[in-house]
Amino acid sequence: MPEPGNSVKGDRSYNEGMAKIPDVLVLGGGIIGLTSAYYLAKAGLRVEVIDRGEMGREASWAGAGILPPAGRSAGNPIDALRRDTVRAFPVLTMLLKMRTGIENGWTVCGGIEVEDGETAHARAVWDADGIRYRKIGPERLAEMEPNLRTHGRTSYHFPGFAQVRNPRHLRALVAACPLGGIALTPRCHLTEWEIGGGRVAGIRDASGTLRVADHYLIACGAWAEALLRPLGCPLGIHPVRGQIALYRPAEPLLTRVILDGKRYLVPRGDGRILVGSTEEPEAGFVKATTPEGEADLRNFAESWVPALARATLETSWAGLRPTSRDGLPSIGRVPGQDRVFAAVGHGRAGIQLSIGTARLIVDMIAGKTPPAYADAFRLDRPPTANVRPAFRS
Repeated sequence: MPEPGNSVKGDRSYNEGMAKIPDVLVLGGGIIGLTSAYYLAKAGLRVEVIDRGEMGREASWAGAGILPPAGRSAGNPIDALRRDTVRAFPVLTMLLKMRTGIENGWTVCGGIEVEDGETAHARAVWDADGIRYRKIGPERLAEMEPNLRTHGRTSYHFPGFAQVRNPRHLRALVAACPLGGIALTPRCHLTEWEIGGGRVAGIRDASGTLRVADHYLIACGAWAEALLRPLGCPLGIHPVRGQIALYRPAEPLLTRVILDGKRYLVPRGDGRILVGSTEEPEAGFVKATTPEGEADLRNFAESWVPALARATLETSWAGLRPTSRDGLPSIGRVPGQDRVFAAVGHGRAGIQLSIGTARLIVDMIAGKTPPAYADAFRLDRPPTANVRPAFRS
């Protein structure tokens, strides 16, 4: 465990009078921040999580919860990070259920990837990683999913696709964290770093209180750039709005996740079907649905499942994905700061990369040697060529 640090003398600090300050102050209570906090606490560290709003209510809550199958080898770093998450998800699901009683909806449902221009590359990756799949023609697809219009396209069936209900999973994490000794502080707006001698001494909130810890983890999603830039580490993290719609048909219409490029249909256990997702970088920080976005999702959904035209469109929502310049997350120490770390830029794949990211952060903060692939995610990495993972997030 890292040695306890000291609060800044003569300054008003929320740590004043406390026997021990946090080993790690996590700045952001989404899927990356909460999962990292959970694993940091399991490693024996004192942890507090601060969020500008409610815990787990931004992009993490809004996602579809698709978990592609894990390969044996993972041909590139992003697939390795996804593999380590997917393999650990059943165990985390069980532990959260035992500790909180909350069922997160994790289930292996299988999936269908529709062939397109990227599939030739993807198949090479699937084969290299030993991922189980089989090619199926339109006739077989129609047999497997009778309510699906095949459009005459070839597809690939993956029995190992799983899904989780994002809001339930976040609710379980939020409930589990205090039970593990983690302090959660919602609705706390952080304003600026306190820096002395080029070293972070704390971070102030809107009340002027200086919040002090031994280590800091920036994990605040699309808002991360505001905390990175003052430390001389602009990464270009920016929001990309994604809209999702939820249908409630009179009877179940699908059994497997359907993926067509970056669009998808996700059948829930209760018969509802989640449809996503738009990609709108031009929306900035406006988290709102639009008539155009809803129409786009309806056209996509009903072109694949015509019976959805008769179903109730129950609701729709939007989230702001924290997107990086090169499509890779940044995970590691902030250059020039020995006590500040970041786990940002996970884009559409927060759930898929959450546990792997948390484990890297634990290794880094605890002074252990992380897996070799972690080097690909360092914050000062050179410009990265287009990485083409096994599954498009």
